[in-house]
Amino acid sequence: MWRLRRAAVACEVCRSLVKHSSGVQGGFPLQKLHLASRSACHPRRPALKPQRPPRRTSVQHFSSLTHSPLGKLKLSPIKYGHEPRRNFWPARVAARLLKLRYLILGSAVGGGYTAKKTFDQWKDMIPDLSDYKWIVPDIVWEIDEYIDIGSPGETAFRATDHGPESEKPYRKGLLGELILLQQQIQEHEEEARRAAGHYGTSYAQQTRKVSDKEKIDQLQEELLHTQLKYQRILERLEKENKELRKLVLQKDDKGIHHRKLKKSLIDMYSEVLDVLSDYDTSYNTQDHLPRVVVVGDQSAGKTSVLEMIAQARIFPRGSGEMMTRSPVKVTLSEGPHHVAMFKDSSREFDLTKEEDLAALRHEIELRMRKNVKEGCTVSPETISLNVKGPGLQRMVLVDLPGVINTVTSGMAPDTKETIFSISKAYMQNPNAIILCIQDGSVDAERSIVTDLVSQMDPHGRRTIFVLTKVDLAEKNVASPSRIQQIIEGKLFPMKALGYFAVVTGKGNSSESIEAIREYEEEFFQNSKLLKTSMLKAHQVTTRNLSLAVSDCFWKMVRESVEQQADSFKATRFNLETEWKNNYPRLRELDRNELFEKAKNEILDEVISLSQVTPKHWEEILQQSLWERVSTHVIENIYLPAAQTMNSGTFNTTVDIKLKQWTDKQLPNKAVEVAWETLQEEFSRFMTEPKGKEHDDIFDKLKEAVKEESIKRHKWNDFAEDSLRVIQHNALEDRSISDKQQWDAAIYFMEEALQARLKDTENAIENMIGPDWKKRWLYWKNRTQEQCVHNETKNELEKMLKCNEEHPAYLASDEITTVRKNLESRGVDVDPSLIKDTWHQVYRRHFLKTALTHCNLCRRGFHYYQRHFVDSELECNDVVLFWRIQRMLAITANTLRQQLTNTEVRRLEKNVKEVLEDFAEDSEKKVKLLTGKRVQLAEDLKKVREIQEKLDAFIEALHQEK
Repeated sequence: MWRLRRAAVACEVCRSLVKHSSGVQGGFPLQKLHLASRSACHPRRPALKPQRPPRRTSVQHFSSLTHSPLGKLKLSPIKYGHEPRRNFWPARVAARLLKLRYLILGSAVGGGYTAKKTFDQWKDMIPDLSDYKWIVPDIVWEIDEYIDIGSPGETAFRATDHGPESEKPYRKGLLGELILLQQQIQEHEEEARRAAGHYGTSYAQQTRKVSDKEKIDQLQEELLHTQLKYQRILERLEKENKELRKLVLQKDDKGIHHRKLKKSLIDMYSEVLDVLSDYDTSYNTQDHLPRVVVVGDQSAGKTSVLEMIAQARIFPRGSGEMMTRSPVKVTLSEGPHHVAMFKDSSREFDLTKEEDLAALRHEIELRMRKNVKEGCTVSPETISLNVKGPGLQRMVLVDLPGVINTVTSGMAPDTKETIFSISKAYMQNPNAIILCIQDGSVDAERSIVTDLVSQMDPHGRRTIFVLTKVDLAEKNVASPSRIQQIIEGKLFPMKALGYFAVVTGKGNSSESIEAIREYEEEFFQNSKLLKTSMLKAHQVTTRNLSLAVSDCFWKMVRESVEQQADSFKATRFNLETEWKNNYPRLRELDRNELFEKAKNEILDEVISLSQVTPKHWEEILQQSLWERVSTHVIENIYLPAAQTMNSGTFNTTVDIKLKQWTDKQLPNKAVEVAWETLQEEFSRFMTEPKGKEHDDIFDKLKEAVKEESIKRHKWNDFAEDSLRVIQHNALEDRSISDKQQWDAAIYFMEEALQARLKDTENAIENMIGPDWKKRWLYWKNRTQEQCVHNETKNELEKMLKCNEEHPAYLASDEITTVRKNLESRGVDVDPSLIKDTWHQVYRRHFLKTALTHCNLCRRGFHYYQRHFVDSELECNDVVLFWRIQRMLAITANTLRQQLTNTEVRRLEKNVKEVLEDFAEDSEKKVKLLTGKRVQLAEDLKKVREIQEKLDAFIEALHQEK
């Protein structure tokens, strides 16, 4: 506005100059006008070349550089014919003032241009994050559809409901946009509810005829399917989230830099204790870092004291029973929100909400029961919990199980000794602060914990004594001076740094921390103990107690932490020296790194299964399957069919037995063979030595992975059905197309019969003992039983020579005849022995006859093509073996396809699942990856981590000072 007023004044001056000007031809030039006048009132006039005014002009004109304020000039009337009088000192003053104004105006314009240029440079320096647009969830881009980014510094919200502008006022800034977005989301949700209600009403009208039971069953089934579906989706998303986080970290060189959050001092110290507890579970002399150890008799109120210090009811509670079954390490730190979180979990429990408090107590109870092994009551394993909140004192406290005097029913016999050992293990740390909790409502003579504390800290240099339930003690104790004696340290033999008296509520488990604190303050304000100066003001309330414990804790930390860091440096040096001397050429891989290396090797070996050639699969499958079924083929199919009198009966018998075999046994045997073959190949790849690169430290892990993967793997249930059809069709085919197939069948039959004949010869030799050559050369003799078998064999061979076409079974009269002939020679035999011997003798005779017949059938392909018409040679047994051979080839091919297409991949999937399960099971990894090398690498890694964290903590501690 001031610029417009000055421009208007300038224009009036210009018009007056033009009106009174003389001696300038063509009107007063635009260049002589005021700068503000030219810019505001004459914007479109082109700039003219300035002309030098004649000296006879009646007005002294100034250039734009003089910046004289024309509004203040006194314009005298022009008199023609003589030179006007000139006054220079007002012009000089006006020029200086105008110059100052335009310098300020020019500086503002130049500064704005410079700021814009700097903003553009900064904008160009910002990295292009469009490549990482996939990281942002889809919901952000859906919200972006409603937000319109306009010019820099201005953001407009695009509402979907185009109502009047008066109904939706424009709100600037991000907060206004979020408020508008929330309003629209609520409107859409309301519309969705109304639509759902309308749809539900119409749907109910349509389905009134359906019974309630069917509805419930259907809804339960749908709910179950939905839960399973989203459970699988959740598992998949968790795996993808891990991979995405790895990818984001790997792409850090492209402009993604993660801001490191500064940890608080107590959090850094708590991390050191967590790592140290994993490294040094026995709490030996190396673990001398300070911590506040809360000990007391059972039901003395130590957990309630800890809850008052943490300002939340976070622990499970019960009426007189043991609730603290394992140590609970609580790290207290100050923060804007009152929350709790476990060390191994990312879930935050809001301690201002009762449902979260109940969930936290339930989780602590579950973890305690999980830590307690079967047959035990308490466990030394520590539960680590972080609690943050406004006004909390920074310290680390460990709540231990309450000390008991008697083991009750339901407890393990060693419960008392276990609690004492756990308490001593924590209290024997020379830098641990002992918070001794004593119940003031019971007789002091019944205390157990005071004797234990006095043993561990006889001089009381690190013990703080706390008397609980003082309100009950004041009511019940006849002499109040007894409480004064306890607080002054005159009643108990133990000594302490300080003595405190607290009240932790009225005994109601549903009381809130605020109610307990108000009750405590009200009690001590009205207590006679405080009014009569038996108790001092700084010795009462849990707030004073927490301040004193925190001061003592940090004093102990500052005095001892550097000494502990030096001891870990020395330990690290010793471990590094031992590693260099024992394993100079090996990397220092801890158990997790070794597991990852073994995992990669196992997965590479599983992938090698898919690289096995089809020919190799089919060869080993066909050979293994024949070894499995050869006995059945010869004993149950070929031998019974060969006893028939003609070829028709032979073929009929063969077809019936093959059909029965295919329907009941053959497909199952084939699948078993394929599964065993896959196991053998997998085992071969897993156990095959890798030369110099082989590391025997992985052998136990590989064996366990192999056994577990094979145990989980099951063949496809539909494989047998499809295989049965294929095998049946293959055995139905009797047509041998060429001489080459005929010769292959004869060769297969000869090999099978010769292998069976060799087995029979070995069985007869074991039955009758060594022959005369072995008896003479190797000094061997026959047993009495072998002699009987030999005599029986000779008698049966005489019978076969008389009748070479004897049937496969002996008649009863023939058995009697053989037995009487042997008895006449002084050999007493049993009929069952005669039958067993005959079985082997006849088998050998039959196999030799079959081999002779097979040799004759080499020239029988011509007769086969004529269906053995007008021929004495019949080779139906060759056709049988050709059918068996072709069935084996087709079955091997089918199984190979199932292996390579399905089963190898399923086995690979099982191996990956087993490895993932083993990776999450720490006990399994400790059991499978053992040895001095592994333990030394584990110790070295832990000591390095502890030392680094200690150094970072000491540096932060010095900075805080």
